[in-house]
This record gives sequence, structure tokens and C-alpha cells, in this order.
Amino acid sequence: MGDCRPLGFLIGLPFAILALVLSLVGAVIWIVGTLLSCLCPCCVCFAGLANLAMALIKLPVKVMRCFIEQIPC
Repeated sequence: MGDCRPLGFLIGLPFAILALVLSLVGAVIWIVGTLLSCLCPCCVCFAGLANLAMALIKLPVKVMRCFIEQIPC
């Protein structure tokens, strides 16, 4: 990310905003999944739910990196 690629940033910005909304949903899912896994540790599905939520939380950064890498300087 040392290169200056403002065009990739500007093109990816609307998609990153959409991904930010999804990451907020992922944060809520992560909190609920963590609370449920603390209440019932025998349920393995809550761990998978927490992993999915963490992937959603990291989504805006992945989207921006993808768009920035696609545009040459």
C-alpha cells in the first residue's frame, strides 16, 4: 500500500461503505454468538458463527485492498 492509488480508493469507497454496514451486522452477530457460547459451551455452531462474524468485520478492509490493488498507478 505504499503506492498512491486514489482512483482505486474512490471506486472502492461505495463498496467499502456497504461492507462497513455488513461489518456492523457482523459485530452484532459476534457479540450474540459469544454470549451464547458462554452460556452453552457445548454448542460448536456458535464458534462457527463467531468466525463468520469476524470475517464480516474484516470485510471493508479486504474490499478496499482489492480495489486499490486492481488499479495501476
